[in-house]
Amino acid sequence: MSETTNALGAFLRARRELVTPQQAGIPAPGVRRTPGLRREEVAMLAGISADYYLRLERGRDRHPSLQVLEAIARVLQLDDDHFRHLLTLVAEVPGRGRRRTRKQAPPAGALKLLDSLQQPAFIEDRYFDVLAANPLATALSPSLVAGGNQLRDLFLDPAEQALHLEWENVTECFVANLRQAVGTDVDDPRFIELTGELSLGSPRFRQLWARHEVRGQRGTPIRFDHPQVGEMTLNRERLAINGTDDQVLVVFHPDAGSSDADRLALLASAALPASSTGRGSLERT
Repeated sequence: MSETTNALGAFLRARRELVTPQQAGIPAPGVRRTPGLRREEVAMLAGISADYYLRLERGRDRHPSLQVLEAIARVLQLDDDHFRHLLTLVAEVPGRGRRRTRKQAPPAGALKLLDSLQQPAFIEDRYFDVLAANPLATALSPSLVAGGNQLRDLFLDPAEQALHLEWENVTECFVANLRQAVGTDVDDPRFIELTGELSLGSPRFRQLWARHEVRGQRGTPIRFDHPQVGEMTLNRERLAINGTDDQVLVVFHPDAGSSDADRLALLASAALPASSTGRGSLERT
């Protein structure tokens, strides 16, 4: 059974393989052929029958009680993000994946705000497609241009990989964010296209996707090694755009008075005079 048809089972399998018997507080004599906890161990620790847990993993029962889910979450040591994701997997909305058929252009007001910002900024959707970007964002990373996709560049473009000093952490974060954003909407054509391309082209993506990590995006510092101005750390903030399907304004900004602010100002002085067309924008609908 595919992940599309049994998202709950795929999630449970992936997460129990990440919990060792030692972490669960049970003995583990002998050599194990597979990592993590066995199904019967999860069932025992959760206080449910092994047969019932097997039915959950195999997609034969998709309506467990909240009490059962809480017990399983405790055994699998799920944090709040992962538990919320687990709840979505047992409360699927029929047809949800078909609600988006065309890419939505950013609202005019959001584009005006983007134009006014003096920091690198761009608008993205839940698949990390770049819908619009100001010139300084493109100067920071050539991938931040309307029509680009940050996931594709992070995993498949060596130049983008070299830009990120903490590439492994960044890729882990992006994949976990994608898991949360998509939820059970795994039959969306854009999702299938993007994850298919990345799975074929990147062993790193395949490894991370198989872990079923789930994490909401939060403001965080990002370390860059820019070919023009060198190393700098910029804070990344994400602001939801009202009235859109999951569009977000992303802004990179340095700490005031820092050497990072000086380097960003140097990048701006070098890049912006050559920019005569303003932001790029994905205006297709």
